Amino acid sequence: MALKTSRSLLGAAAVAVLGVVVSWILLVAKPAPEPEALPPETLPLVDVVSVEPQSLALSVTTQGTVRPVREIDLVSRVAGRVEAVAPDFSAGSFFRSGDLLVSIEDVDYRFAIARARSQVAAAEQRVAEEEGRALQAKREWRDLGNPDANALFLRQPQLASARSALEAARADLGAAELDLARTRVVAPFNGRISEKLVDSGQYVTPGTRIARVYATDAVEVRLPLTDRQVALLDLPLHYRPDDSELELPAVTLRATFANRDWEWRGRIVRTDARIDENSRVVYAVAEVREPFARGPGGERPPLVPGMFVSATVAGRDLEAVASLPRSALRNEAGVMLVDSRQQVVVREVSVLQSEGGRVWVQGLQRGDRVIVREPTVTVAGMRVEVNEVARVAGASR
Repeated sequence: MALKTSRSLLGAAAVAVLGVVVSWILLVAKPAPEPEALPPETLPLVDVVSVEPQSLALSVTTQGTVRPVREIDLVSRVAGRVEAVAPDFSAGSFFRSGDLLVSIEDVDYRFAIARARSQVAAAEQRVAEEEGRALQAKREWRDLGNPDANALFLRQPQLASARSALEAARADLGAAELDLARTRVVAPFNGRISEKLVDSGQYVTPGTRIARVYATDAVEVRLPLTDRQVALLDLPLHYRPDDSELELPAVTLRATFANRDWEWRGRIVRTDARIDENSRVVYAVAEVREPFARGPGGERPPLVPGMFVSATVAGRDLEAVASLPRSALRNEAGVMLVDSRQQVVVREVSVLQSEGGRVWVQGLQRGDRVIVREPTVTVAGMRVEVNEVARVAGASR
């Protein structure tokens, strides 16, 4: 029994020693790890453009509806029956200044002139009689030898009354002649009839509308402009006593008519007296002279009121303007650049205009590398690899 116990103890001791040896070999005697080189750092690749700001005049695009510069209602100044109208007195017809448009029956007014002339003749006779009586009274008073003459005895009030009556009679004659002239309604300017309101045989009274007409020497277009667009233009906003030498912004109007595109040239002549309360835009008024001219090729249609047109307004000269792809903007007024250390930095810019896929900004310097595309999200301070796509200037449009 004692022999079996000794053998068990020897076996346990052998197992313990073997375990210690194996542990020592695994922990202490294993070979040391060899050092390995770290993999190279991989930087994100971004596309950039190098900017070259330039002096540039940016044009502004807007739109509006053509309307006449002068449009009035022709009204009758006298009463009577419409005796005749011009052969082409109809909506759409053209006329020249001084053309007779409507004739009103004038018999009553000729009778009034005859009566007024009779009154003038009677008044002239009375003045002559009073002048003779006044002269006779003056002689009689002189024969009396009294130096203090009486005004009533000399008939001075009577003569003044007769002269006033003559003046009134002549005024009545002038009024009668004026009424007779007003029976002929003539065109006040070169223009076109937009609406015909009377015809032959119709009875009219003073104030009756005869026709609505507009002048054809010029038309205008009210063009809405946002605050950003106003900043690009040299508008006539202030009062100038002498505008003869003022250089007004040029405007090109475009419209489609009869399935063809046409152009007209004009100028911004003024701005509205107030800002629109609803939209908060400024309205500039473009004027086009000779809108009914046929143009260089002789085929251009007239620029008639009611036509909807798009307008391109020439802008003022701006300094240090750069053109960028629309993708370069990170917010309303910021872009990301890559500096000389290949790190991303944020730059605030002033956005002048955005059109299509491009924007024009101020606030960049020559040679700045602007990020236009990055495969991953980039933040300020991140190091990146650069792929220069192109060099862009301010004039790229």
